[in-house]
Amino acid sequence: MAQTAKKWTLAKAFEGTPKPSDFKLEEESISFNLKPGEILVEAIYLTVDPYMRGAGVEPGQTMIGEQVARVKVSNNPAYPEGTLVLSYLGWRSLTVVPKPEEASRLGPLVRKLPDFGDLPASLAIGCLGMPGLTAYFGLLDRGKVKAGDTVLVNAAAGAVGSVVGQIAKIKGCTVIGSAGSKEKCDWLKEIGFDHVFNYKETSVDDTLKKFAPDGIDLYFDNVGGDYTYAVLQNHIKFAGRVVVCGAISQSNDIEKKERSTYRFIIYKQLNILGLIVVAYKDRVPEGVTQLMQWVKEGKIKYKETITKGFERMPEAFIDLFKGGNIGKAIVKA
Repeated sequence: MAQTAKKWTLAKAFEGTPKPSDFKLEEESISFNLKPGEILVEAIYLTVDPYMRGAGVEPGQTMIGEQVARVKVSNNPAYPEGTLVLSYLGWRSLTVVPKPEEASRLGPLVRKLPDFGDLPASLAIGCLGMPGLTAYFGLLDRGKVKAGDTVLVNAAAGAVGSVVGQIAKIKGCTVIGSAGSKEKCDWLKEIGFDHVFNYKETSVDDTLKKFAPDGIDLYFDNVGGDYTYAVLQNHIKFAGRVVVCGAISQSNDIEKKERSTYRFIIYKQLNILGLIVVAYKDRVPEGVTQLMQWVKEGKIKYKETITKGFERMPEAFIDLFKGGNIGKAIVKA
């Protein structure tokens, strides 16, 4: 027995903002006759994330990323049919996995989902997955957040930023967040941010003079560009901490327009801390356990922007760079 599988490949290298023509939907036949140790998994939810824009995928290769999947056929007693798994298999609808325990950039290629109880399995690629872990380890381990800090997070209504702000509140901080629409700002107020502003309607300088007259202790940066220049120039405290998670404002730049911040880093003796969540892959169970507890206690709330249909993967991905999602952007296959 066999079934037709679909996959999205990169048709041509990105130039500027990703376009539908950059992707190609391909089909292939998948056999159900598995060798010993193999499993066949079917995608249920797939993630789209900004990092995929610069992940080194070459034309002709399958787009990368995680998916929540179900074991459809198994010839491996460790993964019975029906098992829910988190897998790093990319933009594929069906995949034969010869070695589920094989290493990937985020840990095992396939691992069983923890028991989420009543929580949706999609959270495994959201606040209980890579985005939530990025916030957790970035804020607590890299940022060394502590009670009394004034914390600024941009792209705050996104999958990472929204969790950053809520963990900072749990830890006793004053939290300032920015987003690009009234709907997003309203949600940030609902989940407990102390101060919120729409960066499209008011300047970073004017707003932070009002909300943080004494300066910012910890800046969690998802945006980069002119926003970060303004923060480092005028608002970060002496010896302040900056966790550099992303730079989505610059992701699609064809011509790089870097503005040097060296003098601010030197004269203010800033602590600039790069963050990549794969460095914490051995501590994933710790992070997931704590995040799940906070979600169940109502201390971390979440939103998901769900696009229905595997055929709409590129659409959901492109929408990220237009600010179209609140919380985690997910495709339901």
